[in-house]
Amino acid sequence: MHQTLNERQLAVLDWVGQGSPDGVWPDSTYKVSAQALQNRGLIKITKRRGRWSAHLTDKGRQDLTGRGIRPTERNAEPPQQPGRKPPPPRPKTVPKARTNYADQLLAELAANNGCLIKPLESGPHSVNWASRVSAARKSGKIPHTQELYGYRTHRGYEIKLTDIPAWRLAELAPLPVPARLTKPHSVVAALQKLPQPMGLTKPVQGRALRIIQALITATETQGQKAALGTTQGAPPPHRRRSAPPHFTITAQGESVGFLVLQEQDRSEHVPTDKELAEAKKYSWMRIARFDYTPSDRLRFILRGGSPHRASEWADLPDRPLEDQLAEIAQEVGLRGEAAERKRRADQLAREAEQRRWEAAMQEARAAYAHSYRVKHLGEQADAWHETKRLTEYVTAVRDQATSLPPGQEKTEIEAWLAFADARLQHLTESAAAPKLPSPPKPSSDDLKPFLGHWSPYGPRSY
Repeated sequence: MHQTLNERQLAVLDWVGQGSPDGVWPDSTYKVSAQALQNRGLIKITKRRGRWSAHLTDKGRQDLTGRGIRPTERNAEPPQQPGRKPPPPRPKTVPKARTNYADQLLAELAANNGCLIKPLESGPHSVNWASRVSAARKSGKIPHTQELYGYRTHRGYEIKLTDIPAWRLAELAPLPVPARLTKPHSVVAALQKLPQPMGLTKPVQGRALRIIQALITATETQGQKAALGTTQGAPPPHRRRSAPPHFTITAQGESVGFLVLQEQDRSEHVPTDKELAEAKKYSWMRIARFDYTPSDRLRFILRGGSPHRASEWADLPDRPLEDQLAEIAQEVGLRGEAAERKRRADQLAREAEQRRWEAAMQEARAAYAHSYRVKHLGEQADAWHETKRLTEYVTAVRDQATSLPPGQEKTEIEAWLAFADARLQHLTESAAAPKLPSPPKPSSDDLKPFLGHWSPYGPRSY
């Protein structure tokens, strides 16, 4: 016998039987009827990662079939049954085509040079860009040579489709590890002679030296050089991960240090009777929670240069260090190449800065010469005005002297007039034939006012 359902519940049940197509309900109130259907065992509601979905149970499928509605068909009309009132007509809806957000996002990225910045919004109609990026990654439509990133920034949610570096796509041939150290490298031989090489236990010491032998042999074929480090034994516990390297490999002038550590297994500590007694006796005593014992696993820590793949490699349950040696050797080469690129870029930057400084110095010398000549021009103009003023004065004195009787006063005035005439003659010649002066060689202090932020002593002097 069919359960009694109202018109709304029957419509929701049929909608679930049709696969819950989008665009049927204008709001989320249908979830109330769906919950009632679930309470009656007709549908099953699931919520995963914030997404609501529902599907028919066997009971619900039987109920729809008994009403003459096939769950996989749309707009099926129930047959008329004698003595039973037909169910109310259900609204006919045309499902909307589902939007493929992955295709939409990838197309938009292609049209914007692989970079998008979406606004961060809130509310029921806001777009979850992180979810769309995740869906695009899982769609299988991203080329294997590219990667899709999405993250929040101060400008919004930034989405980028970038090319995977060639070194990550390269197929690395495994490096052979010798079964025995018949002809150890000088660095390996030096490590062997230490009282406790790298502080390792005997069971793993030989394996570690063979791995180092394989790594050094592979890197030296690429022109790299290995050398013994400064750490000779096991670093103290408080400096275990920050100790100096056991050995180094130098690639294109970049030295990469290798610290070899033996992993520790942790287990729950069982307090002894003595520890319990002392802890009861002394309030300051603390019983250790764990015990640590050396394992047979190794860890390589790399320091120096710019990391690419990683800075640490360790034995994994399904991938021992021997299978990761090719990546470690590649990492050393990548750090050397990055260091060489940086050196070249720094050299080009220094040369460009030197050229800018030389241009600034040349402009400063020209500005100094111009300033000197402008100053000299002002002095010439002042001399011309001075000549004009003195000429009027000397003329007035001469006119007065002509009326004086011979005597000492007139003699002194005539001597003054001779001096004044000579001075006027010099000033007149200077003002009558002006010449462009040649500035003297400027000092560093002379150029400072014309250099702005530059220093007269060099491009990197402050």
